[in-house]
Parts: sequence; structure tokens; C-alpha cells
Amino acid sequence: MQIRASYLILSMVTLLGAGCASQVTAPVRDSSGLPSATGPASSPVPVTGYHAVRQGDTLLGIARQYGVTLPDLVAWNGVTDPNQIQVGQMIRVAPPGTATVAIAAPGGAVQTTPVPVPGGESAAVPIVREPLGGRAPLTEPMAPVPVPTAPATPQTAAPSGQWKWPAGGVVIAGFNEASNKGLDIGGQVGDPVYAAAPGKVVYAGSGLRGYGKLIVIKHNQEYNSVYAHNDKLLVKEDDQVEQGQKIAELGSSEADRPKLHFEIRKQGKAVDPSGYLPAR
Repeated sequence: MQIRASYLILSMVTLLGAGCASQVTAPVRDSSGLPSATGPASSPVPVTGYHAVRQGDTLLGIARQYGVTLPDLVAWNGVTDPNQIQVGQMIRVAPPGTATVAIAAPGGAVQTTPVPVPGGESAAVPIVREPLGGRAPLTEPMAPVPVPTAPATPQTAAPSGQWKWPAGGVVIAGFNEASNKGLDIGGQVGDPVYAAAPGKVVYAGSGLRGYGKLIVIKHNQEYNSVYAHNDKLLVKEDDQVEQGQKIAELGSSEADRPKLHFEIRKQGKAVDPSGYLPAR
């Protein structure tokens, strides 16, 4: 009986040990090797219509990259020295007066795309997309911003009174939107060059390749005028000039012959000066 009792006790201890072992769970390991669903936020999407200056960028290189002219960038950004742009500086590469479409991106970033708007006003129309990698509910889109229609302005109207011819020579090359952004007016070296309308000199120098000694005058928020290939500049940046004031002497700097290259830009876009200048 004593031997039988010992055998029963030993059997019960063995069963209890097995029962306890069955309650131990092995550690669970994720063998996928993939990162967790919560990752770093997406990097911000750059804003369309602007260029962030990088190391080694030049204003001329930026103009070529976006298919615009150097006077465009000078006019749109109020650049006074094209050699002094800085890394990280935002340069406008699309003309003012275009709207933008905002697109929600993963991580909350917003991308904008320029959209032409009649009347030259700016607006932002948000478009919401479902985030990548999930089925998050769509955000309810905002109502479009109403775009006021600007009153029509007669093309022959100048910022202040009538435009005047900037030089007395004959036109040797007319306006062509694809190849010539203004008028080329012939003459002799030293002939006077006049301000076509009153305004402020925003650029005077020879740093823009292809234009020689150049003057850009800002007349108001809508109009600029450009005077290129001069022999001598008689005004400097920030000077206020009157209509008809002598601002330069005609020359052939970076040109094949003595001439004045004259442009009128409305909201940064070159327009045909012959539609603004008086008949002669």
C-alpha cells in the first residue's frame, strides 16, 4: 500500500507539471520585417509657380529652365541685382494673375497648380484626394473662392496718360510673341532714349545676358517697360522718372547694330507696344 501511494503521488506531480507548462505562451515575433504603419510624415510638396534657389543656380539658368525670359523674372520678383540671389530664396517663375489649385497630399502637405483666371485675379480651388495606403474618409471640399471680374481696360490706355515713343528712329523689327518680345528701333550711337511713361527704375545694369545695358521701369502694379542695348545709362535703380525724361543713350551693347529694344509688359507678360504707342 505504501508503494502504491507513492506511485500515485508521483503521477499527480508529473500531471501538474505538464499542466503548468501548457499555460506558458511562446513570444510572438513579426517575421515580416516591415516597418510599422506609422512612419515619418511625407515631405512637403513644393508650391508650383515658384522655384527654390539651390546652390549653383543663376537667374539666367532658372529662366531657361522654366522657359521664361530674364526680364520676366526681374519684373515678377523685383530683382535689383541678378547676381545676388540666395540659396533657399523663392523665385516666382509664373506670371502674376494666375490662380492656383490646391491638392491635399499625404501627411497634410498641399500642392498648388497655377490655373489661368479671366481678369487676372488669383484664386485657390481646393481638391481633396484620399490618402495613399488607406481608406480614410474624404474631407469635405471647401466652396470655391469667387473670382471678381476686372473691368476691361482699353489697350491703348497708359498707366498715366498716353505712352510716348522711347526713341525717334524707325522700327526695324516688330513684335513677335515667339521670337521678339518688343520693338527694335534703329538709330545712331548716342541718340537719346526716353521713358515711355512715368515710373520707378527697378533695374539698371548689364547683368542680363542678351540685353546689353538694360533699364526696366515699373509704372504701377500692372505695367513695366524695358529698354535694352543702350550705350550709356543715365539713371540708376530706385530713381523716379517722368514721362519723356532722357534715361539712356542708344547703343549696340550685345546687339548686331545700334538700336533700342523696347518692351511693354502687362502683369509680367510681353504685349505688342504698337498697340500702346501713338501713331506717327
